[in-house]
Amino acid sequence: MKKISKLFALILTLIIALSTLIPTVSAFAEEKDAIYEDVLKRGELVVGLSADYAPYEFHAEVDGKDTIVGFDISIAQKIADDLGVKLKIEELGFDALLGALKTGKIDLIISGMAPTPERVKEVNFSDSYLVVQQRVIVRKEDKEKFQSVNDFKGIKVAVQKQTTQEELANNELVGSIPTSLQKIPDVMMNLTNKKVDAAILEGPVADAYVERDKNLVFADVTFEQGAKETAVAISKDAPILTEKVNASIKTVNENNLLEGYKKEAGKLMFTDDQGFLKKYGKFYISGAGYTIFLAFIGVLFGAILGGLLALMKLAKSKILRAIAIIYIEYVRGTPLLVQIFIVYFGTPILFQGISVLTQAVGLGAIAFDLSKVAAGCIALALNSGAYVAEIIRAGINAVNKGQLEAARSLGMNQGQSMRFIILPQAIKNILPALGNEFVTVIKESSVVSVIGVSELIFQAGNIQGASFKPFLPYLIVSLIYFVLTFTISRLLGVAERRMSTSD
Repeated sequence: MKKISKLFALILTLIIALSTLIPTVSAFAEEKDAIYEDVLKRGELVVGLSADYAPYEFHAEVDGKDTIVGFDISIAQKIADDLGVKLKIEELGFDALLGALKTGKIDLIISGMAPTPERVKEVNFSDSYLVVQQRVIVRKEDKEKFQSVNDFKGIKVAVQKQTTQEELANNELVGSIPTSLQKIPDVMMNLTNKKVDAAILEGPVADAYVERDKNLVFADVTFEQGAKETAVAISKDAPILTEKVNASIKTVNENNLLEGYKKEAGKLMFTDDQGFLKKYGKFYISGAGYTIFLAFIGVLFGAILGGLLALMKLAKSKILRAIAIIYIEYVRGTPLLVQIFIVYFGTPILFQGISVLTQAVGLGAIAFDLSKVAAGCIALALNSGAYVAEIIRAGINAVNKGQLEAARSLGMNQGQSMRFIILPQAIKNILPALGNEFVTVIKESSVVSVIGVSELIFQAGNIQGASFKPFLPYLIVSLIYFVLTFTISRLLGVAERRMSTSD
């Protein structure tokens, strides 16, 4: 019994000793910050944002060059300068920012983001560098109708989704019907086009729109929870980087640097010394170039993948047929947007797992970082491949079976018969359908704007944010899409008629 008591006492002593060491070990672990060390090693701080949110961040021409500006950019530059590294801006859709931070594609988010309870669960936030009040904007003729939060019963109110404004519309505007939209320009376009009767924006952004459009005014509405803190979002695994960011923000707040940053942004917001197309024409040209490139790469590699899948689906092997069927049905049954997110955010996680395995077997780590454009091209190719596979399979089946039998009777094997006899006839049959697929991919490429690829829709959003014109940018984009698709359709028609003549 005494031996048991001594053993128990010894175990208890060991537990107490270990418990005293745990804080020391934790403190030591907290001092390690791989993200901060990587920033210093690269000599570059990668900041993610959505540049359609003037005056926080928006596109403007500086010294004849398109530049992302705004007071958030000034804060980001201050942090980079204090760290002794260069600043790199990574432009993404607002919805993609947290995913990019958690997968290591960016180091910080500085995009007018508020530390909501849901976001705090996923990432850390710095000290606040700005506190703003939320404002309700209405059309001038409706100003007298909205005097308090109780005047919005049955009223449609536009807000940006997943924001403080969305929470206020749900919780404080009694009986209102919130209309949650992707971007601030979309919110304002709905208001000006009378799709909704009110919009909630935060102070600096609301001021810019009301100053720009004389048909808009502020409603005399005050929110109880209308104050919003704005902070920098940082990974939970970056304690040292968080301290450095907080030190920079402390300097900004103590020296009132933000007021100067706001004035600089204000000067760049309203420079209308040139016409709309002259000022923003290069945005459209760049966007059209990316759109055509994405569609071409998507259809080219999609055709290669589709041809392989079509042959697998027609093969005698049950395993090959099963693989092709599962792939085709999965891709055709899921949205392209989901596939883009899987490719862009999933590949770092996949290669991180592979890197762990290679290190375990002594082969060293594998570094892999997929760019936005590469991710967009891959996602479009993988998606297009599933549809092209069915087009090619239908084209092969449309060739008379007697053609294959005749080729085999001439001594050709299965592969030779398919290569020299069946596929040339099938390609001729499916050319119109492949052309339609190219036109479809041109339009579907707009979805990759969510990960920040600068195609037409993404550029239209940038122009909206910079020009405060919610409708005109998309009208011009629609005309560009029409010209592209109409031209390609006509060219394909000419090619089809020539092939018919050769018959």
